[in-house]
Amino acid sequence: MALPEIVSRDEWRAAREELLVREKAATRARDALNAERRRLPMVEIEEEYVFEGGDGKATLLDLFEGRGQLVVYHFMFAPEWDAGCRSCSAFLDQIGHLAHLKARGTTFAAVSRAPYTKLLPFKARMGWTVPWYSSNGDFNHDFEATLEVEGKPADRPGISCFLRDRDRVFHTYSTFARGLDGLGSTTSLLDLTALGRQEEWEEPEGRASALGAPAGSVRIRYHDEYED
Repeated sequence: MALPEIVSRDEWRAAREELLVREKAATRARDALNAERRRLPMVEIEEEYVFEGGDGKATLLDLFEGRGQLVVYHFMFAPEWDAGCRSCSAFLDQIGHLAHLKARGTTFAAVSRAPYTKLLPFKARMGWTVPWYSSNGDFNHDFEATLEVEGKPADRPGISCFLRDRDRVFHTYSTFARGLDGLGSTTSLLDLTALGRQEEWEEPEGRASALGAPAGSVRIRYHDEYED
């Protein structure tokens, strides 16, 4: 087994400080990349997508649950399968308490092509509480989570982000496959959205209070103290 080299504490500290310089540079580069993502244009959604969830039929606007932003996880669960994708299941396992996303006006939901009658028992088996919807129409195809491979639909994991302006819905971002690496925490998901973490230091300016609330970190509470 190739283990790390054994050194003295002083040697370790010197190596750590050298690496820290590169880590800070990577953090600044990531912040700049996130700002460029927030500067992306957006596309208005005019299609009437229909989903099925715990409360029956739902529109894309319904998936927002009244909030300003929506993050959709494209969960691989084909209609003919009896269980969801193992990798997608591992991704949902790491999703934290949704109260912190909701406090920033952002809803998280999973969407799959399998019928809801298959999603519900698997969701119960996994012990998940995240909203999960069935969409066996054009939604997955239109957002490139389902591709045609040799004439047959093939799913891939991904995330799509949406922004709402009253009753108008806009698509702001999507990423797939390796683009999901490192995602799962509240801040990592917010970094994909048009409004970001809603902190005053973020670029472009003027989005921290776009949803009519104070900047993001000011709103952090214990998850049982939020007023939804």
